[in-house]
Amino acid sequence: MSSNGAISYELGGSLYLNITNRCTNDCDFCLRNLRDNANGKDSLWLDADPTTEEILEDLSGRTLEKYDEIVFCGYGEPLARPETALEICRWLKQKDPNLQIRINTNGHGNLIAGRDITPEMEGIVDALSISMNAKDSEQYDKICHSVYGKSAYEKMLEFACAAKPHVPSITLTVVDVIDPEDIAICEKVASILDFSFRVRTMIN
Repeated sequence: MSSNGAISYELGGSLYLNITNRCTNDCDFCLRNLRDNANGKDSLWLDADPTTEEILEDLSGRTLEKYDEIVFCGYGEPLARPETALEICRWLKQKDPNLQIRINTNGHGNLIAGRDITPEMEGIVDALSISMNAKDSEQYDKICHSVYGKSAYEKMLEFACAAKPHVPSITLTVVDVIDPEDIAICEKVASILDFSFRVRTMIN
């Protein structure tokens, strides 16, 4: 534990990493607007970002090989700390190259870092799950309230396309609370861009 919140928590057969509460979006349907945890027990609210050393200490106390995946997903955007996230990915792969590493992200990593970070994911990130959440920039702005305004949607898609040569599996996702017609449009966009697509179930 660090700063009165869980750095890591178990969900299903995976280990999830909660490395920040910062996010560039404030989505209407975000779980953190509803409750303090994702697994019914570990609070994910941090008083401050844990240091890299604290995160690695937490991971060192885990039997990593027992998990199906290591997933960067907490009460914030993991790539709000791009250098830290990628450093942890490198450490994990050095510990065990067979570990499967996924980053759940809103796709703003390049905007946050001020550079294209996707080449740095080569060989250390196995999957990206990118929250698409809307059919177009106007709808995205309306429900995600990004600090980047209406440019956030296109930049999210640009990030996904930039990552394609470097990350083996990329999935665009939406939450099942948006209109079915909009979900269909999102799926079509994902198909045109040659990405996998998944509808996430809203957790109440």
